[in-house]
Amino acid sequence: MESTAKLLSAIPFERLRVATEVLLQESAALERLAKNIPLGFSDAVDLILECRGCVIVTGMGKAGWIGQKISASLASTGSRSHFVHPAEAMHGDLGRIAREDVVLALSNSGETQELLQILPSLKKLNVTLIAITGKSNSTLARDSDALIDYGRVTEACHLGLAPSTSTTIMLALGDALALVVSQSRQFQATDFAKYHPGGTLGRKLSTVDELMRPIDRCRVARLSERVREIYVRSSVSERRVGVILVVDDQQRLAGIFTDSDLARLLERRRDNLLDQPIEQVMTGNPISVRSGSGAVQAIDLLATRNISELPVVDLNSRPLGIIDITDVISLLPVLPG
Repeated sequence: MESTAKLLSAIPFERLRVATEVLLQESAALERLAKNIPLGFSDAVDLILECRGCVIVTGMGKAGWIGQKISASLASTGSRSHFVHPAEAMHGDLGRIAREDVVLALSNSGETQELLQILPSLKKLNVTLIAITGKSNSTLARDSDALIDYGRVTEACHLGLAPSTSTTIMLALGDALALVVSQSRQFQATDFAKYHPGGTLGRKLSTVDELMRPIDRCRVARLSERVREIYVRSSVSERRVGVILVVDDQQRLAGIFTDSDLARLLERRRDNLLDQPIEQVMTGNPISVRSGSGAVQAIDLLATRNISELPVVDLNSRPLGIIDITDVISLLPVLPG
């Protein structure tokens, strides 16, 4: 029983040891690659930059899955790209490839049969071929217009068989290609935002105009109006906005009055001020953000100024809407306490 217990307790440590070896072997391969990037890498970048069509990525098996990720990275960073499965290409999907496209083919051996079968068709289409492979004397390498040869690698698999180190290298080279091309195109954050409208990332890359609650959903009052009257007469459909935007005679933002301001008046038993002009109790010259500004700027203001509402104004300081902290709470940075 005691020996069995010792054996069981040793299993997790052995697993961690093997996992460490896998990670170290793959990271060592990447370090060697970074110190000796294949000469054909720059040629491949030039061909993608010159491409007037799409970058068609193809590969079989594990290399194919890596190819799909590379294609997605290219597409999201400014290079039109699609993945074409080499086996499906032989059954009609060659129609997805056009003369002005560039084909990026991945194969560790350079002799993957499904890839070799489509090479004659690619030649007939007169498309440009970039190969990422570990064999410079392979058929795929010889037929390519640009060759990214990363050389012989030992797979991290304990049998030396399962694609692991080789696919890690392919993925890293694909990332490097996509990002070097993107930088060469002077791809900006505003461009990136066009292709990432969804999720947290998309919201961070959007403008304040896209995040704000528009003016027709906000309470707006004149300087001379009484606080109580404003609350009585104003009703906001959908989700309530906890702030009153106060404007002057030119409709410029003059101040704000928040739910917190209202609560403080009641707590201090100064509710008599509710029947006074809002100008007497509002916060004048409030912090605001200009229309067209990035959402990141607004989020930073909310976090660093410790405020809950941020008016959005036009060039003439007229309010267009409000950024409410409850709408962007998930985007706020975690600030040190």
